[in-house]
Amino acid sequence: MEVELFIPCFIDQLYPDTGFNLVKVLEKLDIEVFYNSKQTCCGQMAFNSGYWDEARELGEKFINDFNTGRPIVGPSASCISMVKNHYPKLFNNSSLHNTFKAVQNNIFEISDFLVNHLNVTNLGASFPHKVTIHDSCSAKREYGLTSEVRTLLSKVKDIEIVEMKESDVCCGFGGTFAVKDEAISTSMAQRKVENALATGAEYIVGTELSCLLHIEAYIKKHNLPIKIIHIVDVLASGWEL
Repeated sequence: MEVELFIPCFIDQLYPDTGFNLVKVLEKLDIEVFYNSKQTCCGQMAFNSGYWDEARELGEKFINDFNTGRPIVGPSASCISMVKNHYPKLFNNSSLHNTFKAVQNNIFEISDFLVNHLNVTNLGASFPHKVTIHDSCSAKREYGLTSEVRTLLSKVKDIEIVEMKESDVCCGFGGTFAVKDEAISTSMAQRKVENALATGAEYIVGTELSCLLHIEAYIKKHNLPIKIIHIVDVLASGWEL
């Protein structure tokens, strides 16, 4: 099997190890990974901020970069939801209508891809830590993830999963919301971290490094005894290729 690797811009710049670990996970399943080094942003930030012309320009590039016919797999339901749910607002009945539809129907968030399309739940990972799960708004409400993350984590050896209160309540990131409404955003991050700390967990696991970046900033600023980790990094732990 062959797939196209989609690495969102903020992961490329701030958390590149997660991108490498995604390759590690896919190659463990004997999947051949193709990476287009010319890929850039999907346009989500511009779109959410009202800059639809700029978002359309980025979206057109994205469509052309990934129009190969291979499944497109990435570690962010937020960005992939942009392609699935918001590209129609930019490209319906345009000259790219048929091309964008092909891409839209062929792009998958990694936990969805593993559980629902490959029927893979156990990658042989080991992670001897106590973790709690943050269910991101975009992953749950836009992309439609349900039990996939918990299914994958339940198969990880030596892990202890403890549920936090309000796991599916927004962390306060929301893209430019965190900049425009800093006080509210910070308060939401505080509540999220306090709920996580109350579980005694060592790590907050999620599918969205944008949310985890926001949460991590609050943790580091206040020197709190908890860390963030993407589910891909958990699944890539405890074994070697």
